[in-house]
Amino acid sequence: MMGNPPLLDYSLALVDGRYVGTFKAMSSPCEILLDHTDLDLAHAQVQAASHEAWRIEQKFSRYRTDNIVHALNHANGRTLRVDEETAHLLNFAATLHELSDGLFDITSGVLRRVWKFDGSDNIPQPNEIAKLLPLIGWQQVRWANPFLTLLPGMELDFGGIGKEYAVDRVFLQLAGMDNSALLVNFGGDLRARGPCRNGTAWQVGVEKPHAAGQAVEMIALLTGALATSGDARRFLLKKGVRYSHILNPKTGWPIQGGPRSATILSSDCVLAGMLATLTLLAGKNAEAFLKEQENIKAWLVW
Repeated sequence: MMGNPPLLDYSLALVDGRYVGTFKAMSSPCEILLDHTDLDLAHAQVQAASHEAWRIEQKFSRYRTDNIVHALNHANGRTLRVDEETAHLLNFAATLHELSDGLFDITSGVLRRVWKFDGSDNIPQPNEIAKLLPLIGWQQVRWANPFLTLLPGMELDFGGIGKEYAVDRVFLQLAGMDNSALLVNFGGDLRARGPCRNGTAWQVGVEKPHAAGQAVEMIALLTGALATSGDARRFLLKKGVRYSHILNPKTGWPIQGGPRSATILSSDCVLAGMLATLTLLAGKNAEAFLKEQENIKAWLVW
């Protein structure tokens, strides 16, 4: 989640008999599809969606100086009390850390000081990475809800779960305003409710395995969520070796040998995003990890 506060505006258009609202948040194009023709309701829903997305971005962005993340990251060892929503995300992050055997770690954001995934060949020096490793490790955080203590120099980064959380929050808010079909899509992470008025499901495209950027499989999404994690836009390339932005917090180096991307279909976006991230963190064991999950459909691109 990045950048300055966005302008409080959005666009709304009637397309093929349904309203489509668009705005930008969390450095992603955001789209709200509403399967009705009530203009006033559509304006209210898209306005509510954009404000909620911006609220979450402003609250949990690591780039701001006026939010809870900044306060925690600059507490210099002091214990701070957090609000209920922040505690919810911290508990979720702690669960992910445990499920991934420490590979999902919201304290690993400090590695961005040396890793710049801009498509170049600028690989950091091993000693630069090694200097940051003592500042990484959820096991070093003292978390006793609602009190949190970080060691001086440590940082939290909610970027790995923030967008999916926003999708679910916005979806539930809009679902409570109207009973018609809807789809919330934030940069390819989405959640839907159907069927549409004509009795059909939402048509959503996902990349087919082994054909990144070349082929799309259309799936009929009646109800549920899709989330994708991958290195299509964030990577380094040096001497023919591609370095993914998915970093191993234990070593400070990118996960090697795993899929380029993972798209997961699940009941909600947070769960789908969690499984997509854990799939990439599994590296070469990604397919074995997915086989251990129940009632999950996945698309991998190697």
